[in-house]
Amino acid sequence: MTSNPLRIVKLEAVPISFPVPENKSVRLGIGKSVKRDSVLVRIETEDGHVGWGEAHHGRAPGAIAKLIDTTMRELVLNSDAMDINGIWARVYKMQISSHGTGAAAVLALSGIDIALWDIRSQIMQQPLYRMLGGASKKIKAYAGGIALGWQEPASLAKEAQEHIATGYRALKLRVGDTAEKDILRVQAVRKTVGEEIDILVDANTNYTLADVRKVMPAFDEAGVSWLEEPFPPQDRKAYRMARNLGRVPFAAGENHYTRYDFSTLLDDDNVQFIQPDLSKTGGVTESLKIAAMASANKLTINPHTSATAINMGTTIHFLSAIDNPGYFEGDVTSLNPFRDEMMDKVAYELDSDGFVKPYEGIGIGMTINLDFVKDHPLIDGPCYV
Repeated sequence: MTSNPLRIVKLEAVPISFPVPENKSVRLGIGKSVKRDSVLVRIETEDGHVGWGEAHHGRAPGAIAKLIDTTMRELVLNSDAMDINGIWARVYKMQISSHGTGAAAVLALSGIDIALWDIRSQIMQQPLYRMLGGASKKIKAYAGGIALGWQEPASLAKEAQEHIATGYRALKLRVGDTAEKDILRVQAVRKTVGEEIDILVDANTNYTLADVRKVMPAFDEAGVSWLEEPFPPQDRKAYRMARNLGRVPFAAGENHYTRYDFSTLLDDDNVQFIQPDLSKTGGVTESLKIAAMASANKLTINPHTSATAINMGTTIHFLSAIDNPGYFEGDVTSLNPFRDEMMDKVAYELDSDGFVKPYEGIGIGMTINLDFVKDHPLIDGPCYV
């Protein structure tokens, strides 16, 4: 075999987990959080460059890791690490487009793609945002993550105030409980934070059409900026039927995979805020295509963020490189060592006006702590119950 310094010689998945203590658990539309998972992807080239990516766990991190370590590895080994588009196309053709594992394969490919962009940035000795054609810029952020969940209105309002005190000018509440309880929570938070703070709500696909009819008048009155994923992504008819039930626009995209899902989403024209997750929808490469499609439709990109600093940092660099950045989802989960301890610095820094900026340095500007990764092996079982 001809020597190529950039030939990929190793690819491995590293699934990691940590348990969530009972007093730090949050309940939301997809259940009660009991642990956090992620699947890191490590790629090494012949000349010793090592790139790290993050694949979303898909609520089955062991399965995603196994897919990467078997099928995906065979499709990627011996490729030129700089041929990111070629690798993406090969994996898509061989494992996704026909007779493949669908969403699981896209999650796996996402982590591989992010790791390849890390290697490219190292080779070019540039920050990722420059590799993507962007510049360092301030990106507005909202308080999100596994937080602001189903709790008593007074307690929720208090938590909202705490996040605003750190600089956030927008926050996302978890709805999808009963319509009556959701209305009380939104009203309590609006009364507490005033009119200057943007309130977003996320139902985690847990609403019915009847629920939307009940909550929309109150959400309209409270000035809610978006209602995220009221329905599952495949229930296009529900989105179409619900669009005119109120003035609050819909947001969706974290459970859409590749530009093809987003093409349908945009054609339907029922969602006004587009939310790809770089660790779910095909990585940086595919998210750039999705951003361009959204830009042509005069819509902003407001990515969902995943579990670790790799995804969060990559997302900020990505938003700094597109012409239609919306919100960055800040992770205000009360306990997340993947955000705070996995790298040599915290995932991002929020300024006093509620904005974030990409770190300078090579790649995403952070270095992984290998000892931390070793100390957080996979914990089997569901992450929500």
